[in-house]
Amino acid sequence: MKFKFATALTGLLAGLALLTSVPAQADDSLTAIMARKSISLGIATDFPPYGFMSPDFKPQGLDVAVAQLIADKLGVKAEMTPVSTPNRIPYLQTKKIDLIVSSLGKNPERAKVIDFSVAYAPFYQAVFGPKALSIKSFQDLAGKSIAVTRGTIQDDVLQQVAPPTLKIQRFEDDNSTVAAFVSQQTQLLATGAAVAGVAIQKNPQIQAEYKLLLKDSPNFIGVRKGETALLDKVNEILRQAKADGTLNTYAQRWLGRGLGELPE
Repeated sequence: MKFKFATALTGLLAGLALLTSVPAQADDSLTAIMARKSISLGIATDFPPYGFMSPDFKPQGLDVAVAQLIADKLGVKAEMTPVSTPNRIPYLQTKKIDLIVSSLGKNPERAKVIDFSVAYAPFYQAVFGPKALSIKSFQDLAGKSIAVTRGTIQDDVLQQVAPPTLKIQRFEDDNSTVAAFVSQQTQLLATGAAVAGVAIQKNPQIQAEYKLLLKDSPNFIGVRKGETALLDKVNEILRQAKADGTLNTYAQRWLGRGLGELPE
């Protein structure tokens, strides 16, 4: 009987030790980053002005600048890893990247699987269309067609506010979404205001303009669940950059407007 009790007690203590060790094992990214002296940052390379390739094939944009700032403040090398909207969260969860710095909006579904930093930049989702097309309210979308990137904030909002006869055509990346609208596969486009601005500037023949605001959704940095030390350090860097005007300078350079009011 004593043997059985001792065995059960040993098993219980081992189980408790395993449970209490999980947080310590999970919260190790910052230590690993500092040890290898590099950090892998998931950025978009097809989403100007937040992330895109320059003529000399180097990533640039607001997100890239923020990603580089984090690496510089940590004193480590920045390894810029291109990601897309569908794969950026899986890349983070499987440790292919340490952080998502890719115009990431916050919603309840994403908050279940990853953590978010404080906001670092504004981002506005809206509906755009030809000047000749009169769109004054969401009801005016009835019977129209619209291009949107699958799984984005704007995709979620459209499903909530659009009339049932709106034909929503979803694409796997932002380049394909914009291309569908520019080539007139769809009458309307749902995307970020800054992204639409670039597309409209490059394609004046489409005569497109802002129609409806979908959501004002700032950008956050994505961090793996349980990585408290890394999250705290990222937040410290972002808060300091906001206080000293660095983030406002980035917004003015890449978006043509200041930060405005950003949530914590």
